[in-house]
Amino acid sequence: MIKEHFFRIADFIFSVKVPKTQDIVVLLPSLIPFRCEKTEAEPILFRFEAFSDELPCETEEKVIGESENDLGFTRLKKCLCGYKVELKFTTEGAIHMMIADSRFKECKAVMCWEDAYVGSALCSLLRIAFAQAVVWHNAISIHASVVKYRGVGYLFMGKSGTGKSTHSSIWQQNFDECTLLNDDNPTIRIVDGKPMVYGTAWSGKTPCYKNEGCPLGGMVRLYQASENSFTALSGVEAFMAVLPGCSVIRQDVEQYNTLCATLTEFIQCTKVGRLDCLPNAEAAQVCYAGLLQE
Repeated sequence: MIKEHFFRIADFIFSVKVPKTQDIVVLLPSLIPFRCEKTEAEPILFRFEAFSDELPCETEEKVIGESENDLGFTRLKKCLCGYKVELKFTTEGAIHMMIADSRFKECKAVMCWEDAYVGSALCSLLRIAFAQAVVWHNAISIHASVVKYRGVGYLFMGKSGTGKSTHSSIWQQNFDECTLLNDDNPTIRIVDGKPMVYGTAWSGKTPCYKNEGCPLGGMVRLYQASENSFTALSGVEAFMAVLPGCSVIRQDVEQYNTLCATLTEFIQCTKVGRLDCLPNAEAAQVCYAGLLQE
């Protein structure tokens, strides 16, 4: 028997069907703050069904990407129906598979329920599905750390090891009532022409799973330096500062162009900057002052 669960992230609702024998609270603890009830009138972003049976055989598959990161060990394939994702959460772990249509509206997965990391693997597959599905709805899943200060969100990007989490911590230490919204994978979207940022169920190594959203006050790419300085960016420079952190299948021309159109909207209505910085309190002050400048 299968049970359907509904979740709302960044005001998008999606459904997850798993066997009734699986305790959803134990299986997906980071998604529990996002559980919701669905009304008939509300649209579904995507449907995800997890089985124990084999997926349909795809005779034409082409590997278009492989990666090793906090999601696990993943292989992305292009197939006739859309995409196939193969995922192992650990090097020697069981292989979990997902097949999705080209827009990730319908996702079917085969999970190895005996795997000790099955919950983490399922969470990773849901993150992949969510990140690709929102692209078609003026939203972007982005690799960044984001804080909420005075009701406004500020997003920090950079290469791994640059200090995104450290910079967020510095803001919290030096600005009263500044809190962490998400430390790894927030979602940004345009709502009624205004940029917004949301917490999600995916926050890297920091357990910060907040079902909250707020206006986006700025996006900053961080660089380690010997002194602190802020540079406002616009146009192509702003676009290229944000693009590397955006989740998108770059080989999919239609999806990539759709994301680029949304990102263009963001940089037209959101402050974007570059912060060359040290890991100190002055860096937070310089960054905030730079974002406030007209």
